[in-house]
Amino acid sequence: MAILNSIISWFVTKRKYQIDFFKQYPVEVQNDMLAKLIKEGRNTAFGKDHDFHGIETYEQFAAQVPIRDYPAIKPYIDRAIHGEPDVLWPGETKWFAKSSGTTGDKSKFIPVTRDNIEDCHFQGGKDSLIFYFVNNPDNQLLSGKSLAIGGSYQVSDINSEVYFGDVSAVLLQNLPLYAHWIRTPELSVALMNEWEAKLEKMADITIRENVTSLAGVPSWTLVLLKKILEKTGKSTIIEVWPDLEVFMHGGVSFTPYRSQFEAIMGSGKVKFMETYNASEGFFGIQDDPADSNMLLMLDYGVFFEFIPFEELDSSNPKAYPLSEVEIGRNYAMVISTTGGLWRYLIGDTVMFSSLQPVKFKITGRTRHFINAFGEELIIDNAEYALLKACTATNAEITDYTAAPVFMADGEKARHQWLIEFNRPPENLEFFTELLDNALKAANSDYEAKRYKSLALHLPEVIVLKKGSFYEWLRMKDRLGGQHKVPRLSNDRKIADEILKIQQL
Repeated sequence: MAILNSIISWFVTKRKYQIDFFKQYPVEVQNDMLAKLIKEGRNTAFGKDHDFHGIETYEQFAAQVPIRDYPAIKPYIDRAIHGEPDVLWPGETKWFAKSSGTTGDKSKFIPVTRDNIEDCHFQGGKDSLIFYFVNNPDNQLLSGKSLAIGGSYQVSDINSEVYFGDVSAVLLQNLPLYAHWIRTPELSVALMNEWEAKLEKMADITIRENVTSLAGVPSWTLVLLKKILEKTGKSTIIEVWPDLEVFMHGGVSFTPYRSQFEAIMGSGKVKFMETYNASEGFFGIQDDPADSNMLLMLDYGVFFEFIPFEELDSSNPKAYPLSEVEIGRNYAMVISTTGGLWRYLIGDTVMFSSLQPVKFKITGRTRHFINAFGEELIIDNAEYALLKACTATNAEITDYTAAPVFMADGEKARHQWLIEFNRPPENLEFFTELLDNALKAANSDYEAKRYKSLALHLPEVIVLKKGSFYEWLRMKDRLGGQHKVPRLSNDRKIADEILKIQQL
């Protein structure tokens, strides 16, 4: 163990120097990253189509490469799936992270190249451990095993040499051999396709292990932990795994789940650490336990640009490099990566709290908002207001979604919140009033529309029976992995589907 600690200490010291460098020189590191990406991509089909050989500056890059969403880049991705080499990135791409999206049923296939796996996803995992080791020098994390809640993958029916699946499954399948020694359960179980059968087996296997760390999406991790308590008859997770130290979470906001995790863990010693690991790459890590914002990881083979959220719907939105962003402004994130995504609109929105080092928080999704009446409500507003209402009423939320109710057939224009509570408030009317007031405090546009209920009436909160969101995800074949419930919608499609389940 002493030798292992010495090796780890050497790696931590070396990597910490590199991290400190990009903290101090974020713009310069990003400029170098763009130059490297363009150089690597020059002889790809995409690079030739956009004359990468003629690009010397960021301004030329922005002028020659349009910002793209998934439908716009899909023709290139389809060519790579069919086996064509050097399309978006040098070489053949064998792995694709499949995402069903959260606003429609059509699947997206995000290329995951070997460079993207090694330099971005895996480096993010290593750095998460490094930050944990730095902040907790007396940790015993490596004395036990890590439990990660993942998805599954399959062979493409288009090309037998190509695989696609949840990004967690792609990464698990590509882990180096040594990494499997310190994780549980075995790969055959972790990659099972049928979620409910996998849940049973994962619980049966892991209760016999010494688990020291957890990683995964909070909603699905909570489902597994409850299953483990059910099987063991224990009251708290720390009774099952006494050496558990940390839960590294991502995928959805942790705010609605924190109180439930604190209660189910049964010990204040278990720490919580946020990471930003998406299908497209690993982008951020909570490097300081005292700061809920994450550090933007600038040397992972990703060049970042940002579009002001209010300008996103313009005919030709302008993206800004890191050197031109502002603290406290809401931005849609654009990325160019070693996965072959070029000026790709990822769909997440972020807000910066610091620019040296670059610290940020995720505020929502570009398509997940409510602006049916000019209120411009984003997920960050919703999470803040729900936390205020839950804290004041001692309520706990399992899941939620919200949508507008339009002025038709005598209906009052309002927001309808469908909430599944782990612990409901005693007075739903008071909870609704608190939610409304907190939304007014967080969003001046919402407050203006709510003035004397002239444009927007008091929100309506509908308490769903337990398991409603789980059943909706099951119907959509979205159980487990990175799948999540959309929080805000600008139409009623998702809300109406869930309300139908409620009536069954």
